[in-house]
Amino acid sequence: MKKVKVAILGCCGVLGQRFVQMLNKHPRFEVSALVDLYTGKKYGEATKKWGKGSGGFDESIPDYVADMQICSADDIDRDTPLVFSGLPPDVAGPMESDLAKKGHVVVSKAKDHRLEEDVPLVVPEVNPGHLDLIERQRKKRSWDGAIVCAPNCTTSIFVLPLKPVFDRFGVEKVVVVTMQAVSGAGYPGLPSLDIADNVIPYIGGEEEKTRVESKKILGSIDKPADYKLASYCCRVYVIDGHLECVFVKTKQEADAEVVKRLMREFPGTGLYSGPARPIIVREEVNRPQTRFDRFAGEGVSPYVGGMSVTVGRIRNDDVFGLSFTSLGHNTIRGGAGEAILVGELLETEGYI
Repeated sequence: MKKVKVAILGCCGVLGQRFVQMLNKHPRFEVSALVDLYTGKKYGEATKKWGKGSGGFDESIPDYVADMQICSADDIDRDTPLVFSGLPPDVAGPMESDLAKKGHVVVSKAKDHRLEEDVPLVVPEVNPGHLDLIERQRKKRSWDGAIVCAPNCTTSIFVLPLKPVFDRFGVEKVVVVTMQAVSGAGYPGLPSLDIADNVIPYIGGEEEKTRVESKKILGSIDKPADYKLASYCCRVYVIDGHLECVFVKTKQEADAEVVKRLMREFPGTGLYSGPARPIIVREEVNRPQTRFDRFAGEGVSPYVGGMSVTVGRIRNDDVFGLSFTSLGHNTIRGGAGEAILVGELLETEGYI
């Protein structure tokens, strides 16, 4: 079977590197274009961070891209229908729109288009039906391509376990407190004197994203979900993995043991990059832990590790009624891996 050609925007950044890694030997996708500022250079020359543990990459640059020449977005061929975007915000928006006008389907990890009414914001296990917005988008904007977004990494990591609770019991209020890894700030990230021996209790824009993005994902394609959410987002001194404490007031009383069962039974997508169990429930009182659980996940792909969210300390409390901790790998589950899973869903559903 002929593979689908794909391009990677921002191929030299932390997310771009993760796209390159996870698309290596992909059975359905073939990387045909790498886009970044270093136009004309070979990827192996432009990207020096591989093999040094930078951003979590201890391995060498995959052979399939080492000699590939970096190009501009204008050089992406029409026979490359799918584009993965790991570009920074503001830069991403106009470039992604231009590519969609030219007929490409863009799966974006940037914030620029996430909240537009006709742009699907998708976590494949949670709201795959929101892809129906693509036809509305194409008609409204008079283009053959499309823009589909994956949410902010922080949102992904609590929305996934919140989904079975939302469906079974309903949700009135949510409070989220996050402890987010430094790789979420990109490379080179924060100066060491700012983050070493420190916790920074504010990350610009993150708290707003948790509020609005989660409601769009859990709602219908026409109306966001109706609940209240407050969050504190903190940067902590770990390389990868966001740990989040989630407190939920449900519309109907939610028994912790039932919640555990619902999360364990929550189905995967069956797609190549999707884990067999999207939500892994731990019973130990001291799990999940970033060092031990950020690469959780088993499935068909050799790179599916990190695609599961690990949940622990599921309990009933006297304040909200239900609380739990949720841990996910921010550049895999909350980053490139989730975008690739969206791409696989698009291909399976016939949008590519």
